[in-house]
Amino acid sequence: MAKMWEGRFSKEEDKAVNDFNKSITFDKKLYKEDIKGSMAHASMLGACSIIPMQDVEKILKGLEDILKDLENGTLEIDMDAEDIHMFIEAELTKRIGDAGKKLHTARSRNDQVALDMNLYVKSSVEEVKAELKNMISVLVDIAENNLETIMPGYTHLQRAQPVTFAYYMMAYANMFARDISRLDDLEDRLKMPLGSAALAGTTYPIDRKMVAKELGFSEPYANAMDAVSDRDYVIEFASDLSMVMMHLSRFAEEVILWTSTEFGYLELDDAYATGSSIMPQKKNPDIAELVRGKTGRVYGNLMGILTVMKGLPLAYDKDMQEDKESLFDSVDTIKACLPIFAAMLKSATVKKDAMKKAAEKGFINATDVADYLAKKGMPFRDAYKCSGQLVAICINTNNTLNSLLLEEYKKISTLFEQDIYNVIDLKNCVEKRVSQGGPSILSIKKQITKMKSQL
Repeated sequence: MAKMWEGRFSKEEDKAVNDFNKSITFDKKLYKEDIKGSMAHASMLGACSIIPMQDVEKILKGLEDILKDLENGTLEIDMDAEDIHMFIEAELTKRIGDAGKKLHTARSRNDQVALDMNLYVKSSVEEVKAELKNMISVLVDIAENNLETIMPGYTHLQRAQPVTFAYYMMAYANMFARDISRLDDLEDRLKMPLGSAALAGTTYPIDRKMVAKELGFSEPYANAMDAVSDRDYVIEFASDLSMVMMHLSRFAEEVILWTSTEFGYLELDDAYATGSSIMPQKKNPDIAELVRGKTGRVYGNLMGILTVMKGLPLAYDKDMQEDKESLFDSVDTIKACLPIFAAMLKSATVKKDAMKKAAEKGFINATDVADYLAKKGMPFRDAYKCSGQLVAICINTNNTLNSLLLEEYKKISTLFEQDIYNVIDLKNCVEKRVSQGGPSILSIKKQITKMKSQL
């Protein structure tokens, strides 16, 4: 395929250079965005009387036909082309003649590729948000079915205080809701770069606002040099996706622990687990482990594009070609992880009895003992010490706080009465945490209602 710049050069490009330089192997993914952007550009050129309307009509029809043929498989992308932009322009010119050569008027590949990437991010953000909303819906459903499923809450991976499984699910739902809000912020910052040309705009009387409106952007970039050299939106998207994967990875770790024999809080559906090649008893949480593992590659993609951009002078540099493969990989990874993780959770069995038995151990109601004394006037630090002494007694006598006799309580403080047993009942421990955002049934219902309204 002839090069766009062949008039300047007297020698043919070395094949090794061509192979090293071309990006068609991965930017072919942008064919829809490239055609969409070209159609908007052509319409604007006609509206501004820069090229004749009859040429615009040929261009639009030609681009529509190319898109249709690519979609139905009757047209294959030429992998010898340098990039997707050159392939589509060459194919268009082959089909409609000289009118196709007019499409590139008042633009450069610099602003063209910037537009394609902005459009790709714009559509991908919506796809990721849809998957996040599905994940949150699954978590809300699980929460609604486990409002009274008591389990231990942990700090330092040690049993800490009684909560419910619904409380856990809503904690993760809130993480994913923040992910959506970050993606919303990114969408608000996306701008339309086309018309910036190579870096300094164009001498043609173009209407950039018209193109922005047609493509769904709030406005064009304010500065043409910034428009072609900006990859903040790629970095921000890669960062947002890394955050999603971090949340998924934390959740994956919980699932891996909870499905182990040592915890036994969850059992994965057979359709979402794997076995061992040698140990017939095994049921492995491979989905959760793979999600945890794939987090590293998404982090790596973020660091890659940050490193590419860190020393680039204005305006466009070919280094920026390295923004695509990593971002494509991160998006594909997220779109693979979110739906299967949600399906795995939705089909899992919650082992309520195992959770309750675990909550009955570990003295997770010790804080409630201290609060009991503090509410009767004892300074909290003294109450804390008394509660610790009671835990020590329980350990030495193989008791729990619930089974310890009242006379043992009174040896520590005369403030203890029979009602202490009602206070340290696990269900009451949960229900009496009435502060906003707590694990009580009323609080969880409020959290669920708010989350549903956000969705």
